[in-house]
Amino acid sequence: MHDHDLAIPTLPSRSIDATVEFYHRLGFEGGAHEFNRDYAILRRGSIELHFFKHVELVPADSFSGCYLRVLDVETMYQAFLGVGLTRAGIPRIDILEDKPWGLREFAIVDPDGNLLRIGQVIGD
Repeated sequence: MHDHDLAIPTLPSRSIDATVEFYHRLGFEGGAHEFNRDYAILRRGSIELHFFKHVELVPADSFSGCYLRVLDVETMYQAFLGVGLTRAGIPRIDILEDKPWGLREFAIVDPDGNLLRIGQVIGD
């Protein structure tokens, strides 16, 4: 069990199987829920993401996303870079950089158009 409060993003997916495959490439574990194959739970360390099936989703029109605050953004960026995502289109990965709002961050867009900003407070 968790010994702290926890928020878990729930994001749309056109195909649970394809979503699981994509996130496994990024180092996540887990998969479709045993009681509902139209729902997936994926974890990477203490990060947990949930996905629900939304077959009508148009990735380029998606407004879904979340922010992942991490302790070591550089390591995660290097791991995600190894997947071979491009810098444009869907899916994609943006560059890791220091932002004026005090975070070192990058973003990925998954195959369903979900935007995941991943960052670390500068100085942490």
